[in-house]
Amino acid sequence: MNHQRVTIEQIGEFDEIVDVRTPLEFAEDHIPGAINAPVLSNEERVIVGTMYKDSPFEATRVGAAMVARNIGVHLDTLFADRPRNWRPLIYCWRGGKRSGSMTAWFNMIGWRARQLDGGYKAYRHTVVEALGTLPDGFRYIVVAGPTGSGKTRLLKALGQANAQMLDLEGLAAHRGSLLGALPQRAQPSQKSFDTALVQTLRGFDATRPVFVEAESRRIGVITLPPALVERLHAAPCVVLDVARKERIDLLLEEYGHLFDERTYFREQLDKLTPLHGRERIESWCKLLDEDRRAELYEALVAQHYDPAYTRSTRRNFAKLEKSLHFAFQPMTGDTLAQARTLLARLEETSYAAEPADSEAEAPRAV
Repeated sequence: MNHQRVTIEQIGEFDEIVDVRTPLEFAEDHIPGAINAPVLSNEERVIVGTMYKDSPFEATRVGAAMVARNIGVHLDTLFADRPRNWRPLIYCWRGGKRSGSMTAWFNMIGWRARQLDGGYKAYRHTVVEALGTLPDGFRYIVVAGPTGSGKTRLLKALGQANAQMLDLEGLAAHRGSLLGALPQRAQPSQKSFDTALVQTLRGFDATRPVFVEAESRRIGVITLPPALVERLHAAPCVVLDVARKERIDLLLEEYGHLFDERTYFREQLDKLTPLHGRERIESWCKLLDEDRRAELYEALVAQHYDPAYTRSTRRNFAKLEKSLHFAFQPMTGDTLAQARTLLARLEETSYAAEPADSEAEAPRAV
């Protein structure tokens, strides 16, 4: 038995978690709270991997020299101030040579370092397992409404009002629609999203409802776990009723950056050609070229977004017909005050306490 190895259940026993994989591996996903101290750089790992195909011995010799040099640099910099009684947990991809090398050196120095058995791969296994079971432990209330109705703004206001809310679009760094990519912010990897989702769910109180925006199975390039999607589709809904002008104003504010990226905007509109035909797409592009912003969003709302929303929600959300309707003003009203009004109304009607499979009548519109 290797007494320098510990299991994933023992992570909380250590002062610090050290990920020794490459920066690229770390960026794709890592154990929450870990720091990156790569024993091989991105380029060095490629070099060693290429050599290994021809000569495992030579690749191991060269790789060992690289690892030793990099550990030395980390000891002189990143770990120079660690106290004598420091207890780090070290991991790599599978709990192999990379993490084993650093663990051995740290223990020779006198630190009580341990190696994670199975490495990141073992951690990832726990995330996948949790995605299959964790969503079932909560009651959800889905905030629904057509594009531009301010669902995300209400969701954030509900969070400010101390309600539990799950911001899937925030975790996915995407607004969910064809034009939903965020400026200057790329989406996370699927693995990183999964990790963040599990961490968020584990922070919720199962005795209180969780508010979440109505979503399809995909948010940009991110795929939601089936267990969560099933729960959301069976959950009670609050449908936002928002004046058309207010919706257009919101779209102009949140998607206005697309007029600074007209080539990209046109490319995205072109993707809708199979659904709407070339003539309609060209009419939208003409509005874009002429900078007729409000008219373009009016056309998109009437001809694309609202019909798509109606089809999708009716197909996917079983409780939609019995939903509470809530008059919302995302642009001209106090969103926090409106969130508190909604919470009070839900509390009065016990709507928030209803299980997802309840057949009770929905409360009156407010």
